[in-house]
Amino acid sequence: MKTDILNVRNIGISAHIDSGKTTLTERILFYTNRIHAIHDVKGKDGIGATMDSMELEKERGITIASAATYCEWKGHEVNIIDTPGHVDFTIEVERSLRVLDGAVLVLCSVGGVQSQSITVDQQMKRYKVPCIAFVNKCDRSGADPQRVISQLRDKLGHNAVAMQMPIGLEADHQGVIDLVTMKAIYFDGDNGETLRVEDIPADLRDQALEQREILVDAASLYSDELTEAILEEQEISEALLIEAVRQGTLTRELTPVFMGSAYKNKGVQPLLDAVTQLLPSPKDIQNEALNMSDSEAAVVLSCSTGDPLVSLAFKLEDGAYGQLTYIRVYQGSLAKGDTVINIRTGKKIKIGRLVRMHANQMEDIETIPAGYIGAMFGIDCASGDTFAAPGTDLTMTSMFVPDPVISLAINPKDHKAEINMSKALNRFTKEDPTFKTHVDEETGETIISGMGELHLEVYLERMLREYKADVETGKPRVAYRETITRQAEFNYIHKKQTGGAGQFGRVAGFIEPVADEEFVFENKITGGSIPTQFIPSCEKGFRKCLAKGPKLEFPVTGVKITINDGAAHSVDSSDTAFQAAARGAFLEGYAKAAPVIHEPIMKVVVETPTEFQGAVMGSLNQRRGIILGTQDESHMCVVEAQVPLAEMFGYSTVLRSLTQGKAQFTMEFATYKQVPQSVAEELVKKAAELKKKVA
Repeated sequence: MKTDILNVRNIGISAHIDSGKTTLTERILFYTNRIHAIHDVKGKDGIGATMDSMELEKERGITIASAATYCEWKGHEVNIIDTPGHVDFTIEVERSLRVLDGAVLVLCSVGGVQSQSITVDQQMKRYKVPCIAFVNKCDRSGADPQRVISQLRDKLGHNAVAMQMPIGLEADHQGVIDLVTMKAIYFDGDNGETLRVEDIPADLRDQALEQREILVDAASLYSDELTEAILEEQEISEALLIEAVRQGTLTRELTPVFMGSAYKNKGVQPLLDAVTQLLPSPKDIQNEALNMSDSEAAVVLSCSTGDPLVSLAFKLEDGAYGQLTYIRVYQGSLAKGDTVINIRTGKKIKIGRLVRMHANQMEDIETIPAGYIGAMFGIDCASGDTFAAPGTDLTMTSMFVPDPVISLAINPKDHKAEINMSKALNRFTKEDPTFKTHVDEETGETIISGMGELHLEVYLERMLREYKADVETGKPRVAYRETITRQAEFNYIHKKQTGGAGQFGRVAGFIEPVADEEFVFENKITGGSIPTQFIPSCEKGFRKCLAKGPKLEFPVTGVKITINDGAAHSVDSSDTAFQAAARGAFLEGYAKAAPVIHEPIMKVVVETPTEFQGAVMGSLNQRRGIILGTQDESHMCVVEAQVPLAEMFGYSTVLRSLTQGKAQFTMEFATYKQVPQSVAEELVKKAAELKKKVA
């Protein structure tokens, strides 16, 4: 790694589903001589694209896990991460953008700005990642790059400006006009590897001059020299124009737009030039860490290899040789044999093998200097951990991890599947922070949760293929609760007389509903009618009743119990006797206190294009949802509602079909509310059927 840091580019390629990210990466690798043959994403040759190394990715023609590679272009070293487009794999995009300095936003010239382009753009904003746009698929019928540029302005609020103009569109797409050099570029050879530069065709000259005028105007805001040159009507040099566009791009105030067709091998080399000319080097980006010793004060990191090490583990993979940890070094350098500290755990770690990734192949290296991305083997850590030099107490800010929105119960088919399933779940939860798993205490089932049905489907498929774990999936059970609605008294005597010492205890008082508390116990015994040593026994007895409610065996919550009277026997009273008395008292009071069932209510926020607002609100109303409000955000409409969790299963599929896949929703727990009478009756019926089966 001898390249000067100013010639390093860490970039991501991100976009909506099926915009051509992986195809574009494949072409980039070919032109930079990293691969010597081009394979298609949905390849007839059965090989599939280089970056889609997982079997499932090749079959479905989608990217599931982001893949890293690097290549060299005109003396620059480019580290590329190809990210998924599906909203279910958001975390893959999120963690890639966290460690990248710049990005290429790929847009389809027919589809334009789509819902996932909006999500990706919001993620770029969150991490302040400068980007350039590439309008792909200019050879498809209906291609209209100008429309896409105006959508970039209107829908995403970008100050988008064309750097190129297409020569012909749809089937007639031949090449591009470079508005900086004012030359026409054609891509010859079997794979478009030979660039032919000619004068602009006469019929396009006026339009090109007009477009260049717009570009120069937009760029002049970021360069005083350029403004002066325009005012003095001097010849504007290419270097001056590019420098002005670069300044605008680095501050995210300007988005240069390039165009072409990756599949037809057109426009990729000029895009690579743009990556090296316009996107930032690690030195151009200000990265901050938090100083843990100084109440998390922000510290600006230098990009110097001489300073103490600060680096971030942003992705984990379980490979054939143990855990592979992708790492970005921000300051200092990481060398083989170094001892570093994991800031989260405080543990010292000795670095063994360091590698550099090319999709699923790797090359051994000695050091990873500041500004570079590499990977290390055999280090036990979690995604988002900071590794720093001993004596340094700096941590990188962690990533934003969205909460899972969907759960599913899974059961292994046999003992072997059970062992393999637990291995798989261990690995997946470690690799993917949005994939969670727990055992339901009430049903004993293993519940997996994730970002969408496709997300869970892919993991179940991987479990079967990679671990031979055959599991059955069920419907997850909603966590209902029981509670009471009014105050009721109890006065219960527990008497048991058998040979030897008997049991005796009397407990009296009242039970009442309480808000925002699971259980409150109050002792108002006076005059020692229940001896002090037995009060904890009473509380213990009441608490034991909460796990399974008398009504439908759901956990009981929101109950306050006050005891104010009782009786004890000098010989027959004991800890066991008072626990039993408390249980009897609870059942007596609970039955009189009008018990009801509560269900979890979720706060659901749907982001949808305005034209589908009515359909989305209708779908929420059908699910017993209460619409809390709607607000328009430019072309999107945000609908906020409260919907019972029981009604939300399968909603992601319904929402996608209602809105042509353009809407997305987030869901989080809001509160517990009483179920309507009809639902309660249904639950009672189901419980009775279950009891019959068990009996």
